[in-house]
Order: sequence, then structure tokens, then C-alpha cells
Amino acid sequence: MSTIPPEADLTFAEPASEAQIEAAAEALKAHNLNVHVVDTVVDARSLLGELLPSEAEIFTASSETLRLSGIAEDINESGRFRSLRTTRLAELDPMSIDARRLGASPDVVVGSVHALTEDGQIVIASASGSQLSAYAAGASEVFLVIGAQKIVADLETAFRRVETYSLPLESQRLMQVYGQPSVIGKILILRQEIFPGRTTVVISREPIGF
Repeated sequence: MSTIPPEADLTFAEPASEAQIEAAAEALKAHNLNVHVVDTVVDARSLLGELLPSEAEIFTASSETLRLSGIAEDINESGRFRSLRTTRLAELDPMSIDARRLGASPDVVVGSVHALTEDGQIVIASASGSQLSAYAAGASEVFLVIGAQKIVADLETAFRRVETYSLPLESQRLMQVYGQPSVIGKILILRQEIFPGRTTVVISREPIGF
């Protein structure tokens, strides 16, 4: 049974201050992540085009940030990259075990997050959890594009952002497409990368996604 999604708390749409961005970036670096801070979404898209390996298979996780920025289109439709979605995954039932395994352990995964704390903790929520294993351990390389409005003070605020902003907006989107809201089935917190250089974060000062 579908329900009407609640209104989103639009205070979480405001971009973080420069001090917050710098604090989050430095914390991520201290946790062994590569970090780039850019001014605009266009800059983020251009940078990803330079950073992504052309020889590796790349899986784009479901993400409004990737869709709205054009990054998903660049990876999956431009022909410049080896897109897992438009090659091997396109030939499989998305619910099959083979499709799930491919999505869980690609060469490279590109996606976004729902919150980033000033002390460098990344929070990603999902209904099914299908993209979380690639972020956590399955992918050899991880690239995350994060709008500055997703930076928050602490983990408690991050969870509140997920519940009161990201979830309502995703539910509104799914209601228009499928006639039913979303749910938070699983949440992943990335606190430390033990393999230096495995995960790269691109922070855009310009907001993108939710």
C-alpha cells in the first residue's frame, strides 16, 4: 500500500560553510581517502572524466547526483568508459545472482552519499543495500561525488538528514515513477579506509542531489 511521503526538511538543502567543507576534507584525508574540492557540479563532472580509468569496468550506483550532474551519462553512454551497466549487466536479469555479484564487486564503483560529517564519517542509506557492498569492500576503486549541502556537524545530524530530507525526496521521486515510497533498509557508515587511495571523494561547493 502506497503512502504520501512527508515533506522534506529543507534546512538540509543549504550548502555547508567553507570552514565545514575544509574540516570534512581534512578529516577524510586523515582517514586515508583521496579528496578533491571543486566549485561547481560542472567541475566535478570534468574532474571525474579525468580521474576514472578508461580500461576498468565501471559500475554507476543508482544516484540522483550522478543523473543530474551528467556523470552517469558520461560513464554509461559516451563510449569513453567500460560501463558495466550497458554491457554485461544489460544482458542479465537484475534480480539474478549473477547481476548481484557483478554489482557487488566491480572494478570501479561511482556513486554518492547522503551525509558527510565534519569529522569525516560518510553515511549512505539504501532500500535494498545493493550498492553498499561495492562501497564497503567489493570494488577495487570507489569514487563518491558529494554536494556541499550534505556536510553536517556530526553523526546524529547525519542520520536526521537521511530520515527527514533524503528519504522524503527519494520517496517523492519513486511515487512519481512507481507509485510507492522508498524505505531505509540498510545504512552504511564509512569511517576509515585501510587501503590508502582506494576511495576518492569529490566535494562540490555547489549543491547536487539529495
